[in-house]
Amino acid sequence: MNENELFFNTIQSGNVTNIKLQLKRNPDLVNIKDSRGFTPLIFASYFDKEEVVKILIENNSSVDAKDSSGNTALIGVCFKGNTNLANYLIDKGANINAINNNGASALIFSAIYNKKESVELLLQNKADISITDNSGKTAFDYATEKGFTSIIDLLQ
Repeated sequence: MNENELFFNTIQSGNVTNIKLQLKRNPDLVNIKDSRGFTPLIFASYFDKEEVVKILIENNSSVDAKDSSGNTALIGVCFKGNTNLANYLIDKGANINAINNNGASALIFSAIYNKKESVELLLQNKADISITDNSGKTAFDYATEKGFTSIIDLLQ
């Protein structure tokens, strides 16, 4: 196993001590990418490793880096509904209106997956409700299609 693979395994395990040691030995690990294009920050965010996310940000991880599908850490945590991590990433300067390769934003994903708290957080932070994905649909359009009335109410 090479150093990069070992670092991603350590992130998944959540071993904060080893993560800090690996970053001390090689600070460049903070922004490497795995075979799917995930950065350590995106990977840690996906697995809800809040303490690891904070360490990575403190070590200059690029908060708006994108994976091979164009997703950012913020997009990932919003579609999963992790508002604690979403709020932290926003506080650290994450682009709230970043879009992926399909034109979808964190708000669109939050609406698709019925994550009301994520929608509320994004709207409080001035998410753009007019963003349309490559299908020409907004967050409101998806919420309407799926009948998510609490999301519809927020987006009207």
